[in-house]
Amino acid sequence: MNKKVPRIVIAGTGSGCGKTTVSCAVLQALVNRRLNVGAFKCGPDYIDPMFHSRIIGTECSNLDPFFFDDITLKNLLIKNSRGCDVSVIEGVMGFYDGMSMHSEKASTYEVSKITKSPVLLVVDAKGAAFSALAVIHGFMSFLPDNSICGVILNRCTSGTYKMLAAEIEKQFGNKIMPIGFLPKLPDCTIESRHLGLVTADEIKDLKRKLEILAKQAEETIEIDKILKIAENAEAVEAEETELPKYQEKVRIAVAKDNAFCFYYKDSLNLLKELGAEIVEFSPVSDAELPENIHGIYFGGGYPELYKEKLSANKKMLASVKKALQNNLPCVAECGGFMYLKEYIGEYPMVGYLKGKCFDNKKLTRFGYITLTAKTDNMLCRRGEKIRAHEFHYWDTESPGEAFSAEKTSGKRWDCIFASETLYAGYPHLHFLANRDFAINFYEACLKEKRRYD
Repeated sequence: MNKKVPRIVIAGTGSGCGKTTVSCAVLQALVNRRLNVGAFKCGPDYIDPMFHSRIIGTECSNLDPFFFDDITLKNLLIKNSRGCDVSVIEGVMGFYDGMSMHSEKASTYEVSKITKSPVLLVVDAKGAAFSALAVIHGFMSFLPDNSICGVILNRCTSGTYKMLAAEIEKQFGNKIMPIGFLPKLPDCTIESRHLGLVTADEIKDLKRKLEILAKQAEETIEIDKILKIAENAEAVEAEETELPKYQEKVRIAVAKDNAFCFYYKDSLNLLKELGAEIVEFSPVSDAELPENIHGIYFGGGYPELYKEKLSANKKMLASVKKALQNNLPCVAECGGFMYLKEYIGEYPMVGYLKGKCFDNKKLTRFGYITLTAKTDNMLCRRGEKIRAHEFHYWDTESPGEAFSAEKTSGKRWDCIFASETLYAGYPHLHFLANRDFAINFYEACLKEKRRYD
């Protein structure tokens, strides 16, 4: 099938160049024009999509060539752009940066190539003048089959932009066009922490910052030109895929608060499409698990920042431990896995899994991995695989050994606690990387439901 999807990729020269700021400014400006806007993020990112979602009022979707085959990736773009006047795809790191130092695999470049999407390159112009053109030239010529068609200068003055825009047109002709600039906006700075930006829900004046960005974008970025480029994007070619649809519904409790907030929208949607009802709850503030549930899903997040409150909520800790002791199916990733341990730092947690989590003071086992099951378990059979990723500073002396993890470098280690009713470990999963994992989780929840029918 061929589907028309007006879209644009906003890429960057590297992390910190301002692509998230520019993306948020453009998204808010488009929303303020009362357009229906779709938002996407390249790569395994949880935090930037939260900002996109706060702007457009609906969930942002991830596009990741490491997790997904080409058909799945393009289907996600089509599916999550339905009814949208335009979709904005924010890149990850630098345009050509991917899963290794030796390849553009899983990069923004690869996403743009698979989806045949036009690209706007964000260049940080602070402290640069004519040299900015050398940066643009390098990105244009490095892999000549790229689809870079425009450039936006960040942290640029109006005078500098006027001169550089003229030089861009002179040097590159019709190959690339200047689309505008953002000046330095100190009032719109978004704070960072060890896993990236702080989450959208933690910024009390986020809406004010977004409106300032949008107003600036309308003044100094050619939004009409962006819309025209997006409208002229090639149709997306994809194939329909089928999922089993269960007649019998299950209720899955999903931990959702500031401590547990890292979820892939399309993973949860896959469970819903299978027939699941998602019931959100807060391990921080709720007294106990929701009633009449058939499974639990603890995502990642920042439990270490809320360890005092989590530990003080004794009724919830007891409720979760009792449920797991009664073999309620459970998926617990990264922060969720830490919550099931005996301690986070010196603070008692659920204690279903033995061991303590401690601050390792640095990124630990960071990056993409391929997981291979060493034993039969709730999500898969021995020998089956799923692509995943790890991204955490806190560690434990007992990470589990039900799966082996392997990086592209060949480095291997064991991880994850798994049984007929449990998946718990540091690796984050995207269920669309292997749909069978979601189907098997659903069927475990269905089996739990039937225990009491």
